[in-house]
Parts: sequence; C-alpha cells; structure tokens
Amino acid sequence: MIRPVLLALALLVGPAAQAQTLPAPPDTATHGVAMHGDLRLPPDFSALPYVNPDAPKGGTIRQAVTGSFDTLNPHIVKGVPAQGLGYTFETLLTRSWDEPFSLYGLLADRLAVAADRSAVTFHINSAARWHDGSPVTADDVLFSLETQRVHGTPNRRLFYAKVTKAEALDPRTVRFAFAPNADGGIDREMPLLMGLMPIHSKAWWADKPFDRTTLEPILGSGPYRVASVDAGRRVTYERVPDYWGRDLPIRRGQFNADRLDFVYYRDDSVALEAFKAGDGDVRRESDPAKWATGYDSPALRDGRIEREELAHQRPDAARGLIFNTRRPLFADVRVRQALGMATDFVWIGRTLFHGALTRTASYYPNSELAAQGLPQGAELAALAPFRDRLPPALFTQPFALPVTDGNGPAGGRANRRAALGLLAEAGWTIRDGRLTDAAGRPFAFEILLADPAEERVALEFARSLDGLGIAARVRAVDSAQFQARLDRFDFDMVLRWWASSLSPGNEQLYYYGSDAAEQEGSRNLAGIRDPVVDSIAHSIAEATTRADLVARARALDRVLLWGHYMVPLFYSPVDRLAHWSRLRRPAVTPLYGPLIESWWVADPR
Repeated sequence: MIRPVLLALALLVGPAAQAQTLPAPPDTATHGVAMHGDLRLPPDFSALPYVNPDAPKGGTIRQAVTGSFDTLNPHIVKGVPAQGLGYTFETLLTRSWDEPFSLYGLLADRLAVAADRSAVTFHINSAARWHDGSPVTADDVLFSLETQRVHGTPNRRLFYAKVTKAEALDPRTVRFAFAPNADGGIDREMPLLMGLMPIHSKAWWADKPFDRTTLEPILGSGPYRVASVDAGRRVTYERVPDYWGRDLPIRRGQFNADRLDFVYYRDDSVALEAFKAGDGDVRRESDPAKWATGYDSPALRDGRIEREELAHQRPDAARGLIFNTRRPLFADVRVRQALGMATDFVWIGRTLFHGALTRTASYYPNSELAAQGLPQGAELAALAPFRDRLPPALFTQPFALPVTDGNGPAGGRANRRAALGLLAEAGWTIRDGRLTDAAGRPFAFEILLADPAEERVALEFARSLDGLGIAARVRAVDSAQFQARLDRFDFDMVLRWWASSLSPGNEQLYYYGSDAAEQEGSRNLAGIRDPVVDSIAHSIAEATTRADLVARARALDRVLLWGHYMVPLFYSPVDRLAHWSRLRRPAVTPLYGPLIESWWVADPR
C-alpha cells in the first residue's frame, strides 16, 4: 500500500494533471448519489422526511460542552476545535440521515458519476455564496482538495490521495478521477467522499497559513457564522439572514434558531446543574446514573424540563479501554485477552449504570454489521483466504465476551485463573504478589482519560487487575493535553471509541489500517498492523451491493474482536435527551437518531 502522505505530495493538482482527459461520466446528471441501491428521495422532493418544513425561526439554543477548545479550524490535526463549526462550513453534497449512506446536492446542485465510479463531475449551484457575498467556484473546490490533502487531517489525506486527476471544466464545474486500487478494483466510495469534502474559500486563505490553529472566524458558506468567541469557554454562532441555501429542499426546516450558544464546563456534573438551573436548553445524557437520579428538580417536576428516550438504528460507538499495541507490554494478544477477563462488567453495568446499558460485543454495536454466530456465506468467503493467518477458533467458535457472575470484585475466580494461565504462556509470573516478566520487571501501566466522569469504570477495571498482580494507574488530564497525547499515541491504554455509520468505508483503514498506525493524529489508536485487517478493510469500499458490504464489515468485525485490541465497555440503543419545554422537535426521528438542528424554539422571545 502506498503511503497516502507521499502520494498526496506527488499528485498535487496542477496544470499537467488538469490537462489530462478523464473518464466520461454518464449522460444524465442526478440530484444525489447512494452508496448502494437507489436514492429514496426523488429529484423534486420538497423537504427531508424528518423535519418540520414550516418550523418557525428565532430564539437561541444553548448547549453545554465539557472540556475546552483552542481553534476554529476543524480540518487540521493541530488543536482542539470548537463545537458547532460544521454549521459554518459546507460541502458539495450532504447526507440524508434517514438512509444508510445517501447524499443530495448542497453546494453542487447536480452531479454525474461514471458508471464504474472511476470519476465524478460536480456542478456548483449558481446561487452558492460565501458569507461575504462572493460566489463559490470550481477554483475554491480545487484549492480545498490541494490544501487538505497536504495539511488536512490524516483521514482526509488518506482519502484525497486517491484523486489522480482534477480539472475545472468551467467556473462552476469540477471533475475528479480516481486511481484504481492495487488489485485493479475501484473504490466505489470516492465520489461520495469527494461530495463530503469541506470547501474553503481560496481568496480568503490566500495570505493565511491553513495548517495553524486560529481563533479568527473562517469565511464559510453555511447557515451560521461565528458571532463571538471566548477562547476555551464559549463560542456563539448567529444564523446568516441571507444564507444562500435557506430555501433548498435539503435545508428546509433546519437551522431554525437565530443563535447557537456552546458553553464549556470543566466538569459534566457542573454542566448538569447549570442545565437544571436554566442555563442550557437541551442536553444529551450519556450517563444512565445521572439520567436515573440526577435530573430531579422543580423544573422537571412541573414539566418545564422534559426527558425523552428516542430509539435509533445507527451503529453505536464501539467504546472501550483501548490497548496501545505499539507498547511492548501489549504486543502479545494473550496478554490483551487476559486483561479483558479480569473484570465483572455485569456488576459494573448494574451498579454504575443502573442496568440501562448493553455490553459492547462488536465494533458495530446495535446494527446488522455486527458479526454473529459463526462465519458463513459471503462473510466466510471474505475470511477464507486468510484462514492460515487467523486464530482457528475464529472459524469454529462464536466470539463471546467473558461470562461473569455479577458478584463484583469478590467473584470471577475462574476467569482470573484463566487469565493468569494466558499471562503465564506469555512469559509473566507472580512474584511476591506482583506480576513480573522474566527479568523481574513488574507489569504496570497508565490508563489515560479525558473526562473525570470516566474514572469510575477505569478505577474498577484497575482494581480488578490488582487481583492479577498488575498495577494500573488511572490518570485524567485536561482536553488539550489529552488530545495532544492522543495525536502522538503517547499512552498505554486509553478510554476512547470508534464511531461508524451504517455504511462503513475508507475510514475503516483510518481506524484500523497499518499505514494509519504510523500517522500521528490518526484514529488507529490501538496501533493495529495486520495485513488481514488491511485487506478486509480495504475491500469494504469496493463492495458493489449492500449485502456484500454487510458481509465484509462482519468479517472485519470478527477479525478485530479476535485480536482483542480493546476491553469493550457499553453502548446504548437509545438517545437520552432532556430539554426545556420551549424547545420543540419534529414528530419523525431519522434512522441515525434525533438532530438538534431540526429543532426550534416555540416561544423565541
């Protein structure tokens, strides 16, 4: 596999590339594109099915954020970006959140995709404008490609390196062609990924460095612009009154509040108290314990605060205590498996989370993408070429999490014995009550956290490891230090997650691919370097049908599970939202769950 950064430097879009002939697209342009199958919405749709197209405009929606921020540019590695910046930037196409992966025109009002998906042509809407009134042009699109595949985040550099040719056919039309994969296949996701590329103003960036953090509001084209910034504490957005796309069907019924206010708190418990006191309008609750007991207040009892549990059908985040396999301590899969056997997560789920969460047993929990039972059919076919490089048990035993008795730290003796057996096979022995290697060095490591609220789970995990003679130290740091250490892979174990959509694709290599393991700032937190993972993850984006994609995702899920790269934690099949009664939401919840941008203020005084 060619390293994406080197390929990006070699393939910068220039006059020579622009002069080359690209594969011809189909004769008929379309209003959108689906990853698999057909679009659900016709060309003449008037609004998305999960919005209220007649929602009133006005008012303010305030949300609390835990942590801090130091940049208004979310498209580079450096810094911690402020919440809500996605409302200021736009892309050529945008998603319908009621379909697995379908995009409809935004900055581009139509597109044409080559039959084999080796090229795509976008026509920019003649009405598309930057916030300063200047038009969005093909040159802006080409600038955005060049800039982000050199200075952008690692995932974007990985994706955009596959663009081999790009040209502006006229001031509002741009065409891209894509390199075939090493096996000759075409990455069928690339036209969609180009549609989701953030577009920047070439003129605005002419005298500014793109790769540095900044608190200067960046010129955008979206429904909101930055109104004020208090570094690390608050960012406020104002709705653009003459927003060019306000009447587009894909935008109707959304972005209804005049102002969006994101207030930062160091501690989530303080943020909850502020919400109950009226200093916030809506809150997503991720902690079932707080949901069960933390919202009692006069406002809740008299109906001014409303709480809802809304089921969703998206894969939930695969959250866990992730091993950094770059560390020799965690290089042996037997060690990783052993550490996952020591803790009674049934007891943790009942005691800390009121039994409201489900233990994660997949990298795609809560979805059809999760591996189930034994591999068969198309999934087995995807795994078969690698049989000699995979654990034999993968083909003969369904993956299962360790069974615990729910009695907490006092129970689990059988699991601990099995764990000590695996550790002994890996060369670790108990000496004077502590686990040591052949040289007498103790087994000790640090668990890195970003949120003090996560300490409860991490401390219980550390206590259970003490029963194996392992010293695990839990450390929570501020958001800036946490992000810096995460970007450098400067941790032993981290409590983090991977999030996937119903249509996983190229990002799986960014999460789990060997090349990403070497790229600072990538999401391959575990440092996975496995040619089998590379091959299966690479094949997902080449799937030509939904059935093929599901089979390949299940194959990847199974390989990752048997690699024991994390100690899985919990997920929720519902979204828990609390809001003050002045906020209203549409009657329909989309496939991916509720969207705050479709809500409105009932009394926008």
